Formats: sequence, C-alpha cells, structure tokens
Amino acid sequence: MEAAEDFGPWLARQLRNAKKSQTELAVELGMTRAAVSAWIVGRSVPRDETIRRIAQVLQTDLETIHSRSSDAQAGLPVTWYHRPAPADGGREYGNAAAFAFHADVSVLAREATQNSLDERLDSAEPVRVRYTLHELTGEALAGFREAIDWEHLLPHYEALTADDSKQGKVSRTIAAGLRDMYRHDRLVLLRVDDYNAAGLTGDDYGNGRFAAVVRRQLDSHKRGTGAGGSYGLGKATLWATSRLGLVLINSTLSEPHEGRTERRLIGRLDLPWRDVDGVAFAGPAWFGRADPDAANSDVARSWWSDEETVARLHLTRDSSAAGTSFLIVGAHDVASLVPASDTTDEASGEDDESVHRMHARLVEALGRNFWAAMTGGGAHKPHLEASVRTYRNGEVLIAEERVDPSVTQPSRTRALRAFLEGDTVARLTAPGQVARATVPLNVPLRGGPARGGVAHEAVLLVTSAEDADGDYNRLVSMRGTRMTVKDSAVTFLPVGTNPFQAILLTGQAAGQDAPGADAAEEYLRASEPPSHNKWGQTEELRLAYSPSAYRRIHSLTTNANNAVRELVAVSRAKTRKSGEAAIAGRLTVGGGPKKRGRAGGPTTLPELDNVDARIDETGAWSVTVDLRMSSTVDTDRPVTPVAKFDVRSGPRPSAPWKELVAISGCQVVDGALLLTPGNRKAVFQGITDVSRHPVRAQLTGLVVELRTGKGEQV
Repeated sequence: MEAAEDFGPWLARQLRNAKKSQTELAVELGMTRAAVSAWIVGRSVPRDETIRRIAQVLQTDLETIHSRSSDAQAGLPVTWYHRPAPADGGREYGNAAAFAFHADVSVLAREATQNSLDERLDSAEPVRVRYTLHELTGEALAGFREAIDWEHLLPHYEALTADDSKQGKVSRTIAAGLRDMYRHDRLVLLRVDDYNAAGLTGDDYGNGRFAAVVRRQLDSHKRGTGAGGSYGLGKATLWATSRLGLVLINSTLSEPHEGRTERRLIGRLDLPWRDVDGVAFAGPAWFGRADPDAANSDVARSWWSDEETVARLHLTRDSSAAGTSFLIVGAHDVASLVPASDTTDEASGEDDESVHRMHARLVEALGRNFWAAMTGGGAHKPHLEASVRTYRNGEVLIAEERVDPSVTQPSRTRALRAFLEGDTVARLTAPGQVARATVPLNVPLRGGPARGGVAHEAVLLVTSAEDADGDYNRLVSMRGTRMTVKDSAVTFLPVGTNPFQAILLTGQAAGQDAPGADAAEEYLRASEPPSHNKWGQTEELRLAYSPSAYRRIHSLTTNANNAVRELVAVSRAKTRKSGEAAIAGRLTVGGGPKKRGRAGGPTTLPELDNVDARIDETGAWSVTVDLRMSSTVDTDRPVTPVAKFDVRSGPRPSAPWKELVAISGCQVVDGALLLTPGNRKAVFQGITDVSRHPVRAQLTGLVVELRTGKGEQV
C-alpha cells in the first residue's frame, strides 16, 4: 500500500481546497495560529482529539485523515474547466499538432511506445507497455459517461455539430464519433499503460513532465541524446486517435509531488473554438479540481484520487510501479475501416471499428517497429516489453497477447541477439549465421565547418531471411532507442543472392563504447522528421550543423548498402553455376571483336570478366559487371558501358540506363566510369530504363559493351 502523505503538506492542500486560511482553522479549533503553522511545516502533529475536530471542520472522516491517501471530500469538486476564447477574437479550429499524424492505431503505437522508452526509469530493466482495448455498451457505458460528467460536456459537443455546413475536419470527426456512440450504444476505450517509466512529475504549470504533456504543445521535455522524440508532437497522437478529442490520465510518479506519488489524475479535452449559449471558448478543456491558487478560480488542476473513482474512470493501474496510464475515449482507427459492403449487420456486434482489427494492428505495429527494443541477449536485457489485451464490458474478449520479437521478426531478432551475445562471424558460410561489419560515418561538427567531424563506426549485421519475415533483402536502420527508423530495399544485388535481412545499428545502438556514438546519436536525431521514419535534410539539421550536413547521411546509406553486398556476395564459382545459367543464351558479354592497343603499347580498356543479369519486377534488366584490369589499362580515359538488345537481324537497339552505380574500383561521372588507378578489379551495376525499351525484356537478350570516347569497344 502507498505510504501516507506527510500530515503538513496534506493539511495545507485541504485548506486551499476548502478556501480556508490557517488563521480561520485556528479560530474554528480554538487553537493559536502558531500551532497550525507548526503542523503545516512539520514541526509537530496534532493530538488525536484535535484530529477529530479537524475532521469535523473539513467534513471528512478519521480514516481519510489517518491514511491521507486522498483529499477530504469537503474540498473543491472535480469538474470541467473550458478555456475562454481570447479577448482579441482569435479562433483556432483544432490542435495543429494532431494533423501531423494519421488517426491510426499503428501510428499511435509507434509514437506512444517511443515516448515510454524515452522515459524509462531504470535503464537496467525493460519498460513495460500494455495496450488495453475496452468496448463499453449498455449500463457499462452509462456508468462511464456519468463518471466523466458527460452532461457537462454534451452542450459543447452539440455546439460543434449542430450546423453541418460550418463543420471543419475536427467537428466532422466528432460528429461521426457521437453518431457511432448513440446509434450503436457503444464506445471504445484504448488505454496505454507504462511501468518503469518516470511518470508525469512536476507542478501543474511548471517546467516538468506533467505540464509538457498536459498543458503545452511542442514541448517534448526530452533530455539527453538518446531520446527518440524531439518535436513534442508524438503526444498529439493520443488525442488524434480519440473521435471525441478526450484523453484521461492517471500517473504514478517517480518523484513525489505534494508528498504523493500514486493516482494523480487529470483529463484533457481538445476541441475547436465554439460558442455555447452565447459564451465563446478557445478549444482545450481540463477535467480536474478547481485550483484555489489560480487567478481564475474556475481553472482545473490535477487531483489525487481515491481507488473507487479511478476504477469508475477505467484508469486502475496494475501495480505501484512508476509510470502513466493514458485513456483514449472514443478510440478509432482509420486504417481499420472497411467498405460498407463488407460490414456485418448491427445485430452481430461487429462494425467498421472492430476491436478485433484494432487489436491485431496494435500487435503488428509493435512487432514491426520495436522488435529490436524487445530483444535481449547475453548480459543485455530488452529495453521494452509490450502486450495487447481486449475487453468488452469488463469481460475478456481477447486474452493478453505479449508481442514476441522472435515470432514477428525471427531473422532480425536472431541477428541482433547474436550481436548482443558476441556470436557473429566475418562472413556467411552456413545458414543461421550472423555476419558483422562496420560502416563508417563522419559526423559533422555541430555549428562547425562543413569539413571535418567525429568518426563513428556503425555496426552492420546480415543474416539469412526466413519466410515469417515478410519482405526480404532489406536493410533496417536504428539508433539508441532501437526503434526502426528506416526500412529500405537493398538494390543492385547479383543474380543468385540468397534472401537475407540486414540491420544497421548507429549511435548508441552500436554500443556505448562505439567510437563517436553520442555525436552520431545527436546528429541522426536532428535529421529525423516528426514521424521519425527516415534520415535526411531537416530544418533542425540545417541550423544546428550546416546546409550540407545531410550529405553525410547519403554516404552512410551508400557505404551500408555496399557493405551488405560484400557480405551477401556468393562465390564466383557458385555465381557462374546459378546466375549465368539462369540467363544462358540471353546475355552476350561484349558486342564484337576485342580491340586492343598497338603492339607494345598500353591496353586502353579493361576486360569484361563476369556479368550477372536478371529482369527485375519492373521489367528492367538489372546487371552487375566485373571488370578485370591489367597494369597497362589507361585509367585516365573514361569508360562508357552500353546496353543493347540482342536481336536476330538488323542493328541492335540500345537500352539506355536508368541507374548506373559504381560498386568498387571506379566512380560514375556523367554516365561514364572513371577507373581507380592501382586496382586490378572494378565492379559496377546498371538498371535499364523500362520506359525507353523498344521491346519487352522478356522477349530478347541483352548485350553489354564497353566504349571509350573514341568509339573503341571490347
């Protein structure tokens, strides 16, 4: 059980709630003001007889005073406070931050879970996140509406939805939510609980976590380079997922506030500007206890609730571990909507907002975005444990389902676990192995010149793919929080490459002892947009570093893809048996006799040593070409690769390149190859432009030629 709050702070709050001064209490008790002051500051405590008299003055019972786990009922009531419209006539028709994201439970899972990871309290233990869907109907719904003082809210909702012609996007969403609730007598609650998290600490109006989440916009309150969020936008997904714009909050604090830690409650309503009975309101509203210290006595602040009230509001937490519960009232998922023709009738109890689909999408999103955070190995515990459960009117509808990364992402989980356990190899030689390599990143100096920087070594892991992985031959990238940031295909792979999965660990994810980890973490964090789904140019990156700082991300991507190709490359003998055999009779190496330099003079062109080719899913030819260079090759002369269709008669029509990429031993400049001096081998890749094919690739063969500026070919 929670320890009782110190008597002095508890009594001081009860006096504020009851709008009584210390002097007034002293007079009613027949005591001196000095005696009351001594109780308040903790120098002494009242006798039992005096406590009974204090209970009478506060209109409460002795148990409330002795336990001091809730406020005296004589305090100010819990009610709704709606912010008045500004005096200058300004109007806001919704929270702009909410429009940065879709009303999608998979987006909610990504943003809310990331915030929980950022607030992990004990870094040696995982943060536990649980999503609870609860469908209310009938009496259960009526009881919940009574608990949130629905009759007080209803006029505000009606004012927004009364005139269809004047409804904006937010008003239309609210109107749809009200129709669904009244038509089906049904409301979906979605609660997000986290444990081993900091909780909403700090004063209601100060610079702590509570004010950043409940009172402010665009205040992320994130500290340290390892945080996943940076814009303060992610919390808006909570309200965006509510069709009624309503979220209730219950927080257990890691640091006491007003001498308490458990059951700190508040509700926030985000609505557009509205006129209710001739009174204009700005937008947001708060569900709490009137603040006696505020200039406007109607202002509501958080309150310390009792267990019965918490239960009626569906906010009961499973333990006293620090963390926060967010209850989204009227939760919906745009991506779960199905066409009307696919819905069942109302009597079946199922409709477009099926909690079954929402449950499945939450599980899928958690597994896809946070499989790495949920993976441990060796002495490293997972960063995260996540689960989803679903109820209907208090009864279990879908049992709690813990997200298992080894099921959702088996190959990638195996690779990361091998890295954490130090069980990697330099080269893949058998199924199930995990190959490891390092990828360099030159992190630019913050606010410094475009050149120079801090050397960082990202870690690349590659392993064979399994059927349960879904798409294969992909590279996922992440940093310290181990949330997937990028998921991209690895292109220009040689024919015969076995399916694989690759992981790029950057910043602190590469290990605390990785060179330049903190600098890379800060740099990549600045390069992420609000959705945290890629690395690239952002305004923050431009201002904090330099306008060209984003180019080093391109170098990181190029180096990572090149390293993947090296790790998955098959041996030459295997390539010739599988890759060339697959296109035998359809690929010609060179288009005519080899022309060499004069006797005794230098050989001006390299020799085509091997060509791997395939027709990709777009219908284009994708080729990988190995060049062998003798010591007499003239590396000062550019070499131009040319692709042509191999037809039975007449001139061969050209197949222009859509992409030409240098792999090793050369560079691509203006469509030509510049060979690197001193190398005996060069490799390049090309993809033809399907839009310029004179004939389908499947109906012909391909010829690859090398030319110089003077028309020589080999």
